[in-house]
Amino acid sequence: MLAWTIYISFAAAAAMFLLKPDSRQGARVLALVAALAGLGVGLVGAVQHAGGGLVTIQKLPWVPTIGAEYHLAADGISLTLVILTGLAAVVGILFSWNVEHRTREFFAFYLALIGGVYGVFLSFDLLLLFVFYEIAIVPKYFLIAIWGSTRREYAAMKLALYSFIGSAMVLAGLVAAYVISGAQTFNLVELAKYPFPASFQNWAFPLVFVGFAILAGLWPFHTWAPTGHSAAPTAASMLLAGVVMKLGAYGCLRVAMTLFPEGLAAWRDVFGGLAVVGIVYGALVSLTQRDFKFVIGYSSVSHMGFVLLGLMTLSTIGLSGAVLQMFSHGVIAGLLFGVVGRMVYDREHTRDLDELQGRRLGRTMPFAAVTFVVAGLASMGLPGFSGFVAELKVLIGAWQTFPKLAVIAGVGIVLGVAYTLRAVQKAFFSGDTEDVPGAAHGGHGHGESAITLPEKIGAVVLIATTVLIGLYPKLLLDWIVPSFASPLFDGLRKGGLL
Repeated sequence: MLAWTIYISFAAAAAMFLLKPDSRQGARVLALVAALAGLGVGLVGAVQHAGGGLVTIQKLPWVPTIGAEYHLAADGISLTLVILTGLAAVVGILFSWNVEHRTREFFAFYLALIGGVYGVFLSFDLLLLFVFYEIAIVPKYFLIAIWGSTRREYAAMKLALYSFIGSAMVLAGLVAAYVISGAQTFNLVELAKYPFPASFQNWAFPLVFVGFAILAGLWPFHTWAPTGHSAAPTAASMLLAGVVMKLGAYGCLRVAMTLFPEGLAAWRDVFGGLAVVGIVYGALVSLTQRDFKFVIGYSSVSHMGFVLLGLMTLSTIGLSGAVLQMFSHGVIAGLLFGVVGRMVYDREHTRDLDELQGRRLGRTMPFAAVTFVVAGLASMGLPGFSGFVAELKVLIGAWQTFPKLAVIAGVGIVLGVAYTLRAVQKAFFSGDTEDVPGAAHGGHGHGESAITLPEKIGAVVLIATTVLIGLYPKLLLDWIVPSFASPLFDGLRKGGLL
């Protein structure tokens, strides 16, 4: 049943072109119905496979001459990220209800991107996974280049180049693994059983891991992320931070770490260190930014560092924390970008915190202010929100494996509190409207309406999700933890790494 998340998304993307070019409302409704259907199918499928073990969904010959199959499967990790994708898709459409320029094409690219993401999370044939991975890259370029804001062409091209360079690295590693194994198959589970020579793993692992980790914002290959986030339209920003960066982290875990366990053992300290550098660096840069979107963009680099650090702990608590952090960050970052991009920028036409400082948005946009404060508290890792549980599990796992790195990562959390409070204070709760010309216009001085009902619904859904998982993380952990007992991770267990 989960396969229908892919088919619905692509079918709806194609159906957009059956609408009249000026049918804006029809395009919005079709996109929302398709996204809701995808989320619904994902939830039903997740309930059906609630044990968290590996379950084959569909397996058909695809390119028999090279052993490639149309092989879709799911475990608890896949289920968690499929639900995240469905949520991000629905809420992104709600925050894009105002798109007027080429609305039909916008939602067609949007749904094609969502279909590609679903495909990556459900593919257990490496060639199929790579194809879906590439499908997800192309719509990103057009969403930013056509509907983006500041320096959109530059940001779109930079994101595309980084993505394709990473993809080339991944493809080279996968082809090498296919050839050396001699197994005539791209089946991930079968290839994970093959004992690749240590000399091969020592260069293949960093090649594939970095290829995927570029999209996850690994320092120092992270610079596409803040630029892309800042230029992208609101829905694309929410998807970039919410699910596209998770494609990279998912590839690191699902492919690089399971295929090359000996290479992982040789390189884990290096990538653990780079993850912590990303945590602290992203937080420090966020603390100095004037552009509101860049603050959130660099904070995403910092929070994704916790995901990569959790992966390098190679303990069940650290790995499950990393997957939970993927989900948590996807929800919280989506909410932050929704507030900054749609509620603030689209109405105030500036993202400069110094300019916003005098407009007292806390008074003129109370809903946006409250939403950002709640999202900020969740981002800081306050108990009661999903980020607290996720980062706590990562830090416990890191303390058991890299005590010094765990302490440094803790400093990153403190810096996260600082840049979040700075952004809240400057954007919403400082300045005097009498001191700044035009400040009294507030959020409605540019002819924009008040916060719309779709935006409020989207914000409430994301807030409810992060609170629900924060208060009862067992909902997801009961899916995630059993996944590490699957045959896919036998190589890690045999090597004493898990």
